[in-house]
Amino acid sequence: MPSLREAVDDFLAQKRIAVAGVSRSPSEAANLIYKTLRQRDYEVFAVNPNAGEVEGDRCYPDLKSIPGGVGAVVIATAPAVAESVARECAEQGVSRVWMHRSFGQGSVSAEAGEVCRAAGITGIAGGCPMMFLPGADLGHRCMRWVLGLTGRLPKEV
Repeated sequence: MPSLREAVDDFLAQKRIAVAGVSRSPSEAANLIYKTLRQRDYEVFAVNPNAGEVEGDRCYPDLKSIPGGVGAVVIATAPAVAESVARECAEQGVSRVWMHRSFGQGSVSAEAGEVCRAAGITGIAGGCPMMFLPGADLGHRCMRWVLGLTGRLPKEV
């Protein structure tokens, strides 16, 4: 079982990342993650079955619609949807999943975690990729510290 740091490093080493749960509302956490990864030169793909375009880019209805697939997926949906996204990751051969969560429930779902484990997917259940990107903003660095201090970041995945 990899440590959180090992899983994070492996996740962020992927250059093609999908963000499931982006919204037409630009203030959502998923959109912030999407924009930040795009600015950091990741090839990032927006996924939302109810949007054709997000942040000025094409939005895909599901993971199988992304040409060439992806190496990792950030799940930033409601927890009730996370399980179906995790199942789609398993079907598409995606071996790295990050269920976004800051202080609230976020996207973490026990059922999605079970799907990941059963499929051999490395699943990070909590936190945010932006907390771990080199040069993370002060807000995300503080959030990482608080979540680590309170035990809300997983130690292993």
